[in-house]
Amino acid sequence: MILGAGAAETVDSKIDPRPVLIVTGLVQEARIAAGPGMIVICSSSDPQQLRALLATLDPTSFRGVISFGVAGGLDPSLKSGDVVVATEVMAGDTKFLTGSALDEEMITSAALKRRKIVRGSLAGVEQVVAARACKAALRSVTGAAAVDMESHIAAAYAANAGIPFAALRVISDPAHRALPELAKSAVKPNGEIDLRKVLSGLARNPRTLRALVSTGIDFNRALRSLRGCRGFLLGSDVLVPVEA
Repeated sequence: MILGAGAAETVDSKIDPRPVLIVTGLVQEARIAAGPGMIVICSSSDPQQLRALLATLDPTSFRGVISFGVAGGLDPSLKSGDVVVATEVMAGDTKFLTGSALDEEMITSAALKRRKIVRGSLAGVEQVVAARACKAALRSVTGAAAVDMESHIAAAYAANAGIPFAALRVISDPAHRALPELAKSAVKPNGEIDLRKVLSGLARNPRTLRALVSTGIDFNRALRSLRGCRGFLLGSDVLVPVEA
């Protein structure tokens, strides 16, 4: 899914009129990000679908790329709703540096008064990391603050195109919480949550209700924080290239 939203009207449009490409995994994230000066794509939490979408886009038509959405927590000190502004994205042995400058006022709002905002690394993966033990193992290997399935692909696209890259991710499922299997499999191809599949799964296994409710509360808290972070997408200093 690709969302376009009119002519560029950001602060940076005086310097470079091209839009910013915003990469998301879920339709809720895409709706938050959409606006003037943005072209938003949604991968439906499918890495191969994201690569296919990116392959249809001309990278010279963008002035930068931002990965924007929720993430799984790896740092045990982070709670749902806390914000990670990426310093780098790691995928296997590959590391991608991100834009270096940040005006924190751009991501400070009433929705974030009780949330932690940290700079840290993101781990990029091809499959959902759901179990607590798997999160702990990934944290041990990478030292990353959070994990998602879009940032490493978006970073590689930006690196290949020679354009700036930044990433902001809000913790949805924290390190201490396992993501229920039903939540992992309930994303439609268009990025929306398949409520019929969720209800069907609950009917088959009512014992998953408590874990699913907790996951839903965490997710909604993360989306509230993400809305408060939208100013990050408009920041004139977000896409400052990092010198090697």
